[in-house]
Amino acid sequence: MVPKKLAAYLLGFLSLLVIAMMFAFNLPSTTDFDAAKQEIMIRNIGHQLLLSSGDGSSRVLPTKKINENEFQLRFENEFSFQPDSLVNIVKNALADNNISENYIVNVIKCNSTDVVFGYAIFKNKRNNIMACSGRMQPKSCYLINLKFQNDGMSTKQKGYLLGSLPLLAFVGLLFSRNGRGSKSKIIKNINENIIRLGNILFHIDKQYLIINGIEIELTAKENKLLLIFASAPNILIERARLQKEIWEDDGVIVGRSLDMFISKLRKKLADDPNIQLINIHGKGYILKITNSTIEN
Repeated sequence: MVPKKLAAYLLGFLSLLVIAMMFAFNLPSTTDFDAAKQEIMIRNIGHQLLLSSGDGSSRVLPTKKINENEFQLRFENEFSFQPDSLVNIVKNALADNNISENYIVNVIKCNSTDVVFGYAIFKNKRNNIMACSGRMQPKSCYLINLKFQNDGMSTKQKGYLLGSLPLLAFVGLLFSRNGRGSKSKIIKNINENIIRLGNILFHIDKQYLIINGIEIELTAKENKLLLIFASAPNILIERARLQKEIWEDDGVIVGRSLDMFISKLRKKLADDPNIQLINIHGKGYILKITNSTIEN
């Protein structure tokens, strides 16, 4: 007869195995055909945009794939464009391919990181962000970035997931052995309004930090930023997410404003060597937290 403790371990392992297998094999992957279809769709957006600007002869250059869900349109010659035309061209092209929500479009000047026009469309239309529409953009060299929400998992990611099943089972056994009540030494919720980050107490509602007994005030945006990071320590938070969640009510996304607030927040956290706000170039930021010296 199987001992009860061993039976519990086996049940935990089988549960993890079933959940992981269902998760891995029911998510869509991008095939070569899908990738080719995506590129044609995106290049057609560039073609239609050039036609709307009166250019019927210059080429749309091959699409650059920035990552799994972000693509860049490049052009042979300079052109001018009407933002409203771009919005409608992208909307119609994506609707024809059954994509109508959750995407971000940014127009960038060549050899620059300056966004001259950008907007975001979401399933919840209340969160849509649209700025500078109706203003004709002058003739120049432009790049257009289209970023889509990640709705699936790549084949490579599925392989990683399946390969990690033994590790998942091992972790499950550890949790079963140690009990469900174990607490992280990195971040501890003292109550729903106070979070301990390293050796810092973060008072969410009152918008201040306590470091070494000293109270440091936070602005409203610094408070929002830190709350996002505190919810996902040691995990990359993308720039696009930070810009959307912090500035969506303002109606304008400004990349430099994000960098400025990150810099100010970094200085306020500097007194604790356990905490670092790390910039991952071109992607986002990570709130890196090592073990705290404070214990409950």
